Amino acid sequence: MAAAAIDGPTNPMVTPLLTDLYQFTMAYAYWKSAKHNDRAVFDLYFRRNPFGGEYTVFAGLEECIKLIANFRFTEDEISFIQASLPSSCEIGFYDYLRQIDCSDVEIHAISEGSVVFPKIPLMRIEGPVAVVQLLETPLVNLINYASLVATNAARHRFVAGKSKLLLEFGLRRAQGPDGGIGASKYCYMGGFDATSNVAAGKLFGIPLRGTHSHAFVSSFMSSDEITEKSLKNSDGSNVCEDFVGLVQAWLIKLERSQLLGGIFGETNQSELVAFISYALAFPKNFLALVDTYDVMRSGIPNFCAVALALYDLGYKALGVRLDSGDLAYLSCESRKFFQAIEKEFKVTDFGKTGITASNDLNEETLDALNKQGHEIDAFGIGTHLVTCYAQPALGVVFKLVEINNQPRIKLSEDVSKVSIPCKKRCYRLYGKEGYPLVDIMTGENEPPPKVGVRILCRHPFNESKRAYVVPQRVEELLKCFWPGRSGIYREELLPLNAIRERCINQLGQMRSDHMRRLNPTPYKVSVSAKLYDFIHFLWLNEAPVGELQ
Repeated sequence: MAAAAIDGPTNPMVTPLLTDLYQFTMAYAYWKSAKHNDRAVFDLYFRRNPFGGEYTVFAGLEECIKLIANFRFTEDEISFIQASLPSSCEIGFYDYLRQIDCSDVEIHAISEGSVVFPKIPLMRIEGPVAVVQLLETPLVNLINYASLVATNAARHRFVAGKSKLLLEFGLRRAQGPDGGIGASKYCYMGGFDATSNVAAGKLFGIPLRGTHSHAFVSSFMSSDEITEKSLKNSDGSNVCEDFVGLVQAWLIKLERSQLLGGIFGETNQSELVAFISYALAFPKNFLALVDTYDVMRSGIPNFCAVALALYDLGYKALGVRLDSGDLAYLSCESRKFFQAIEKEFKVTDFGKTGITASNDLNEETLDALNKQGHEIDAFGIGTHLVTCYAQPALGVVFKLVEINNQPRIKLSEDVSKVSIPCKKRCYRLYGKEGYPLVDIMTGENEPPPKVGVRILCRHPFNESKRAYVVPQRVEELLKCFWPGRSGIYREELLPLNAIRERCINQLGQMRSDHMRRLNPTPYKVSVSAKLYDFIHFLWLNEAPVGELQ
């Protein structure tokens, strides 16, 4: 049964031209030397976890497969390439470009949304060397930011806690429209609950959230601007002809309340009018931004007056948003105010009214709020999240590990940059408590690790770092997502919600010391004893021998 067709890339800029010029110069040189069809294997991976942490969330695979499924050059693109390369390039090369696609390429990858670690191939790309080389830059581009921002989102989720609502508000600060769209998608994958980005909501089905800005509040002057003052009960059974008057009556009650006396004086009336106007427009979704003038002396009491009027008509206000000031203190004081109202006026659950906070939040401020103590139910996070302010790039690389069945290695004086040669299989070994213990790479033809059978796991380069592991569960990580002509079963791409669920589940399986924000325990990445021996044999064989005189 044929696999379902795959749509084109979400971003129309993702074409075969989204690459570096040297990919075309190499492709021409391969073609010129009749080497373009040599069978090559490349690994796509990263060398170090971002943000000072010890884990990464793998994201961007779906967009890579969409690129590969639609990888063909148009005549216009070929004309541009021809104009960009030296005039000495033979015309036959452009005929070659006209006929290439990815039908002879195989892609094995870790499932999107998985927790991943340095050195382990996120993707293994196998095919004609010239074609695979042309894929390098776009694949690295599509994985780098996606994985970085998904990881950033996961880290914010970990610090905030499972019970808090996380809202991505970053579109206006993102690096262009493509960065904004990608951020919304991959923040949702990494554990955020909703976005303010309407385009991303349409494209990916992400829940949307948003209310109003300070400009909306300050745009009102007096109650004369509210021309329609009536509001139906929530069940439609009756109509309150003067909702404005009902709100003002509640404000007077609040001012006279013994429990609340002295907390505020005269509130800002234009703010009250703005809140009333918004409540009339959205009685079922009333959430007010309360810091335009003064949170405790105006914003909170004005909100409560409107919320209580809505309650009289059968509606329940969603809550307030704090966008400045001492968020911990203001949230605690707001909660006390809500609880006092519930007690004084017997309004069921008013003390649980939602409190959302925003204002340039990041991991550090979330951690500080937790330590200070707060009453915030939801966080709106933008700039630091979507721009990955703490680290701008993941550092994904794309390295040749085999050509024509001959393993290849890249050497460096920096050992962390030495590649791990040959086509490999990768496994995650789980311990008796259900946590992952170690990821291990083996040669393609080695027997896989077995449950209950002890296996020696070795650090790829440090001979003294080794340990025996008796796995209680073995998970093979690399699966085929694009079989080319191999006939291998192709894994289907899952919808975003399913990928998000996988991500959340995998993060929940990790040991807490690997996840903590400060000084996390490094997760072990290893190779089999046989692969370790082969790496070092090839290393010595390829490294030039010096001569002293």
